[in-house]
Amino acid sequence: MINVMIIEDDPMVREINSRFLKKLKDFNLVKAAANITEAHEYISNNKLDLILLDIYLPKENGIDFLKLLRKEETNVDVILITADKTSNMIQEAFRYGAVDYLIKPFTFERFKEALINYKERYHSINKFDSIEQNIVDKYISKNIVSEEIESTENELEKGINKYTYKIVWIEVEKSSETYRTAEEISEKSGVARVTVRKYLEYMEKEGKITKIIEYGKIGRPQHKFKLLIK
Repeated sequence: MINVMIIEDDPMVREINSRFLKKLKDFNLVKAAANITEAHEYISNNKLDLILLDIYLPKENGIDFLKLLRKEETNVDVILITADKTSNMIQEAFRYGAVDYLIKPFTFERFKEALINYKERYHSINKFDSIEQNIVDKYISKNIVSEEIESTENELEKGINKYTYKIVWIEVEKSSETYRTAEEISEKSGVARVTVRKYLEYMEKEGKITKIIEYGKIGRPQHKFKLLIK
């Protein structure tokens, strides 16, 4: 299990984020703190893997807390959750090691994507004593695409960015004769599975790819996609 703390002063937002987290497998909410003082005291005595950290708290600042954690060499990862969209704040967050940056208000799907990306990286890296370049590249490229800190002028339509579209499309074209799942394309492209699925469904609506549904003996049916050759 991945042990998680939420730091959020707004009780309603704290409850919503707690409910979001509890919907996801392999995550354990160990503490929901209303302020940094409370959170710091808990961290001093307990092991954590991940903090979901608000930036603006009454008389406190999440970025300052992130800096303190790095100064104290605390072994914990941080995803920042904030309404602050300024480039300076986003740059500073990543400079001090934030693994993702969620801008309020966000959807459950974006929250889920951030946590699943983190889980995949967490388990993959912890499996090995040494890491090859291709594994490092996979998770760096996934973060770059998942963040989608990109101008809306690069969008084909709301929520569909042309650069992410191109990455997924290149992977679809590589196996034009073979049906593949979103998971398989995610593995090769470095784009998160939920994002790949969204873009594949968009391409299907465009009439560029076709889909089949395979029903196995156990588990959910698999959706598979391939290039539609006319």
